[in-house]
Amino acid sequence: MPRSLIVLPDDSARPILAAIDGASRTLRVKMFVFSDPSLLKAVVAAKRRGVTVRVMLNPARRSGEHDNDATRKALEHADIDVRDANPAFDLTHEKSMVVDDRTAFVKSLNWATRNLTETRDYAVVTTRRPDVDEIVQCFEADWHRQPFAYSHDSHLVWCPGPGRDRICQFIDAARHRLFVQNERFQDMVIIERLIRASQRGVKVDVMARPPHTLKREKLVEGVGGLRILDDVGVKVHKLKGLKLHAKMLLADGVAAIVGSINFAAGSLDGRRELAIEVRDADVVDRLHKVARHDWEHSHALDLSDEGLLADLEDRVEGSAELLAIDDTRSS
Repeated sequence: MPRSLIVLPDDSARPILAAIDGASRTLRVKMFVFSDPSLLKAVVAAKRRGVTVRVMLNPARRSGEHDNDATRKALEHADIDVRDANPAFDLTHEKSMVVDDRTAFVKSLNWATRNLTETRDYAVVTTRRPDVDEIVQCFEADWHRQPFAYSHDSHLVWCPGPGRDRICQFIDAARHRLFVQNERFQDMVIIERLIRASQRGVKVDVMARPPHTLKREKLVEGVGGLRILDDVGVKVHKLKGLKLHAKMLLADGVAAIVGSINFAAGSLDGRRELAIEVRDADVVDRLHKVARHDWEHSHALDLSDEGLLADLEDRVEGSAELLAIDDTRSS
C-alpha cells in the first residue's frame, strides 16, 4: 500500500514505534517538539542496534521557550547526531520521519505525549518513491544549510514556497463539500478562498480551536478570521472531548491535504512546513469517517460578542479592548 493514515489518539504511538523498531539502516527525524519518552527510547534503541540516526530539532519557539533541550541532551548522550533546524527559517514546524529511505511519515503531530494521547492529529505514511526521495532531499538540504528546490508537480506541499498557492488551488477545486480542521484561521488569502467556496455553493464546515487558546498577540487576527467565516454563513465548530491540533482539508470526499501547516502568514511565509496532498481511497475514506465523527462530536463556536467575552474572560487580559467589544456586562 503506497500510502496509509494514522489517526491520533485512536491509533496511539504504536505505528510510529513499530516503524522505528523496524528500521535497519537509517532514520531521519525532523521535529518541532520531541519530548515523548517512548519515542525517545525507541530512537536510542535504533542507534544501539546500528541504525544511522540523525535528528533535526527546532531550537526554540517564538516565545523563546526551549522544548527540546532535555531530548537533545539524551540524544547526544546516546551518541546520536542531532542538530538545530535550519536557521534560514523563523522556526521549523515540519514533523517528519524517514525510515531506511523507503518509508516517510508526514505528520501534524509533534512527538509529545499530549499529541499522542489528547489531541486530534494525523500522519500520512507513504512509500511512494517520489514522496520519500523529496522528503530526504529536503532533510539533507536543511541539515547541510543548503537551498532546497521543491518539485512543482509533487504531492508534497512545502513552506516557505508554494504552500499558500497549493492550498488555495485545493480549495478552489472543491465543488460540493469542504471540511477543514486547523488550529488557526489567520491568513486572509486562505480565508477569502474559503468564503468564495461557500459563495459558489460548496458546503464548508470548519473546525477550529476556541479563541482563548490563541496567544494574546494573535487574538485579533485569529478571532477576526473566524468571525468573518461565521458572518458569511460558514459553520465554525470546536471539537468536544479532544483538543484540535490537526491541520487537514478534505474536499468532496476524494482528496485531502494533511500536514503541519497552520493557516497563518507566519506558517506559510517564514517557517519550514510540510504537508501532503492525497487521493488514495483508503486514506481519504478514513479521513471522511473521522471528519464525520468529529463533526458529530462538536459544538458551534459562539462568536458573538457575548460568546467571545464568556470564552475569553479571565483567560486573556484586555480581550474586550483588543477585539473592540463593548463589555456592557460590567456596567
